[in-house]
Amino acid sequence: MDPFGALIIFVITWWLVFFMTLPFGVRVPDEPEPGHAPSAPERPRVALKAAITTAIAVSITGLVAAAVEYDIISFREWVE
Repeated sequence: MDPFGALIIFVITWWLVFFMTLPFGVRVPDEPEPGHAPSAPERPRVALKAAITTAIAVSITGLVAAAVEYDIISFREWVE
């Protein structure tokens, strides 16, 4: 797999996993401050979720790259 293809797989996987991890551990305040949305989380932990997402996306990209490299998945057969 070329680096551009791996980058595309990584970016797509990263965003999919990131959106799946966003709701984990979200707690809304009992009494929101005036001017804040009542559904806004107290501590969103976006940096932690981005780090976890990056680790998961790297491993999924590695698995897909290995599957393509060892011809477990062949996209060229689908085209012909």
